[in-house]
Amino acid sequence: MTKTYVIGHVNPDTDSIASAMGYAWLLRERDGLDAVAARAGAINPQTTWVLRRLDLDPPVLLTDASPRFESVTRQLDTTAPDSLLRDAWAISSRTGGIAPVVHEDGKPYGLISGFSLFDYLTRLIGPHPRQQELKMSEILEIPCHEACDTTVPRFPAKTRIRDLVNRVLREEHNDFLVVDENGLYLGVTRQRDVLNPPRIRVILVDHNEPGQALGSLEEAELVEILDHHRLGNPSTIIPIRFTVDIVGSTSTLVSERIEDSGLRTPPNLAGMLLSGLLADTLILTSPTTTERDRQAADRLARWAFTRNSPISGETIQSYGQQLLNAGAGLSTRDPDDIVNSDLKLYEGGGYSFAIAQVEVTDLLQLDEHLPALTKALEDLRERRSLHFAMLMVTDVVENTSRLVTANAPLIMEGLPYVVQSDGSYLAAGVVSRKKQLLPTVLGLLER
Repeated sequence: MTKTYVIGHVNPDTDSIASAMGYAWLLRERDGLDAVAARAGAINPQTTWVLRRLDLDPPVLLTDASPRFESVTRQLDTTAPDSLLRDAWAISSRTGGIAPVVHEDGKPYGLISGFSLFDYLTRLIGPHPRQQELKMSEILEIPCHEACDTTVPRFPAKTRIRDLVNRVLREEHNDFLVVDENGLYLGVTRQRDVLNPPRIRVILVDHNEPGQALGSLEEAELVEILDHHRLGNPSTIIPIRFTVDIVGSTSTLVSERIEDSGLRTPPNLAGMLLSGLLADTLILTSPTTTERDRQAADRLARWAFTRNSPISGETIQSYGQQLLNAGAGLSTRDPDDIVNSDLKLYEGGGYSFAIAQVEVTDLLQLDEHLPALTKALEDLRERRSLHFAMLMVTDVVENTSRLVTANAPLIMEGLPYVVQSDGSYLAAGVVSRKKQLLPTVLGLLER
């Protein structure tokens, strides 16, 4: 069965990780799909805390959807260089005419094919077969290394096919060896398979903009999108299931589908989804919060806070406060990590820009770290070739934010926030990047 990867955006937050894990579980339990939860980037401190608290493994890392050589590899049986040719003959009769020859240490020696065998017999017998007679039984007693083609190209399994496709086209060989990172045999691939690799099946959760997705999304088979953000959807060749709904978190949407299916998640997975919901809604206080989010939180809490659960005995408020505290603070984190860990890229009004967000329990923390964060923000802008960048430092206790900018255009002076003496903006009551800050910024840029 073909794998389907359920994956959130780059620089994943807790909701992105949780919704990927929850939806992958639902697709396996309800539909019998081989669904795998994946992530497109490093896990932030808050999500790390959640996974440890709930004793869950992180999703697999998948940063690029471009097919690798491993996706077109056939794991064929092998023989040894000193084995008799009859062993290779038996293998080739089952594999379409080829037999991989591999050393005892796992490193490939070469490949026996119809071409290599014919070449050997030509060298052995010469151009005039009547000059020498050999019985078939004698030929089959020849060591494999005598008739083996040792010039067969070897391609690392993790290498993107598109990076080496021109070399494949130039090769005279039709079959190639595939090896792991240590040069050990993994299997064999054919030129025709390399030129027509299968696309990775992908379901996007918690985002729908190509700029926020894993690399080479255009090379994947996109089958579904489940999100709660503004539209910026990629184009598709065929119709797909596309759900963008007005709720505070994608974990809410996943929990609703689980309930509609008549299923109930294990307590730790319910805790994961609850974590994503509470993180995105700031314990149901964010202006993005809807009645559906509150109902979903109650449902997930009922599933998560059961006896023998890792978070048994907690309440939405008590657990939510621990959750927010786990992701808050500036002192223990590197400035570059802060501006890159919860980052989203946007375009509007002819500008390309980024908005990062970090949570704290006291905005006074920013004063000490402002110069370093401003420099990190500028480095981010230059590295990504953006017009400007912003960092939203959100006080999860007082529900307000300060905005730090790098290379902001003059039009941004129209932001309806209070300019501080250090050049930052005090945005009272602003805690949502999606619903409060981004629409305001886009409104200025697109005038």
